[in-house]
Amino acid sequence: MHHKKLEEFRRDRLDEMSISELQQEMRNGTLTSEELVLMYKENISRRDKNTAAILELNPDALQIAQALDYERAHKGERSPLHGIPVLVKDNMNTADKMHTSAGSLALKDHYALQDAHVAAKLREAGAVILGKTNMTEWANFMSDKMPNGYSSRGGQVKNPYGPFDVGGSSSGSAAAVASNLAAAAIGTETSGSIINPAAQNSLVGIKPTVGLVSRSGIIPLSHTQDIPGPLARTVEDAVTVFAALIGQDPEDAISAMAGQFEGYDWTRHFNKEGLKGVTFGVPRNLFDEDIPKEQLEQFERALDSLRGCGAEIIDNVDLGADQDDLGFAVLLHEFKADLNAYLAKSNPQNPIRSMEDVITFNEEHTETMLKFGQNLLEQANSMSGKLNEREYVEALERNRYLAAEQGIGATLKELGADALVLPQDFGCNIGAAAGFPSITVPYSFSANREPFGITFTGHAFSEPALIEYAFAFEQAVKGRQKP
Repeated sequence: MHHKKLEEFRRDRLDEMSISELQQEMRNGTLTSEELVLMYKENISRRDKNTAAILELNPDALQIAQALDYERAHKGERSPLHGIPVLVKDNMNTADKMHTSAGSLALKDHYALQDAHVAAKLREAGAVILGKTNMTEWANFMSDKMPNGYSSRGGQVKNPYGPFDVGGSSSGSAAAVASNLAAAAIGTETSGSIINPAAQNSLVGIKPTVGLVSRSGIIPLSHTQDIPGPLARTVEDAVTVFAALIGQDPEDAISAMAGQFEGYDWTRHFNKEGLKGVTFGVPRNLFDEDIPKEQLEQFERALDSLRGCGAEIIDNVDLGADQDDLGFAVLLHEFKADLNAYLAKSNPQNPIRSMEDVITFNEEHTETMLKFGQNLLEQANSMSGKLNEREYVEALERNRYLAAEQGIGATLKELGADALVLPQDFGCNIGAAAGFPSITVPYSFSANREPFGITFTGHAFSEPALIEYAFAFEQAVKGRQKP
């Protein structure tokens, strides 16, 4: 494509193009992956000064794209992601010329020695890893005073829709996709970190069942709850990326469960009639005290939209668990054990070898590092790191029982409901503590243009059903608008 034509394509057509549309252009030979990378880089150079979503770009992206164009011409395409530029959150190892730092200046010079399993899966699918996105430092577990989307390394991520919370901790991944700086991005969730920024940026976010996507090579928070997943502009795009991430990894024991979805055909769940005869439970006790009036009104309208699509709503469901019961202790104890293991095994050139080292580094650079303090890091570091404390084991048992078996599991069964439906990211920590999947879909905007989304949550491994509901809902309401 000629430079002038490229510029026109970027200006008139690139925004909001879906992965399958981009793929079709490449198949037709009207577009190359190399041109796509150039166009997204151009968008980043023009738009990102307002959002600070991107921490760094992959110096090899253009040449990787050229190689993939060559491969397409000579061997055909690897997958629906062949040649598609994707961004990854800065807590994911990439064995390339980019750093992996979880947003912290303490790790600004850290190069990972091997790809995280998800990064390897993306490359295997033929995606181009375009760059690393900014995030809430240490996945929001440094200080409870830190705003969503702030990191010492990247500064404050801003919501492209206006002066609203950008959501966290996958803030940069969300702001970037919302602003059309890449086709899609990968985030990670421990408790709300995909669902929350997706809802805040008018995006689709998929938080998979723990076990479907490997966590190895990701700077951890909690091995019980951490899970990577996609952020995208449409359900179809999110599912295309999700499908590429699923897979077993000997480095992460629980990913053995991913076997059931290897080679699975997700496209059969893109069914516009997918809400007919479906029953949803609405656990109001998870949001009724905290939800702003305008969001509650939007949620009531969304429930009407669901009914209009043939779904039945069982209102005011009691999960028998509220968010305060759920173990914060699990995260506190696991963060120390998990982060220490990650840092101790990181590149030998990395001087930061433990949580203790992180805290010391922060204390030595108060100006840049301790703008919001580090009370959560200090609290986590005061744990033994051996995971044998009574408090930890009790919290873990409570999570499994209250959130999973009794909370979501038993409730859905007793009611004969298929899934739960919630406004925005309310109640996300119950699904997170249970390790269960959630999908957020854009619905509407407040009077002052703040995005509002709907979240579907279900049993472990109920992704096929949730994707069907999310797709049918999205097609019915067409809620996303670009900033």
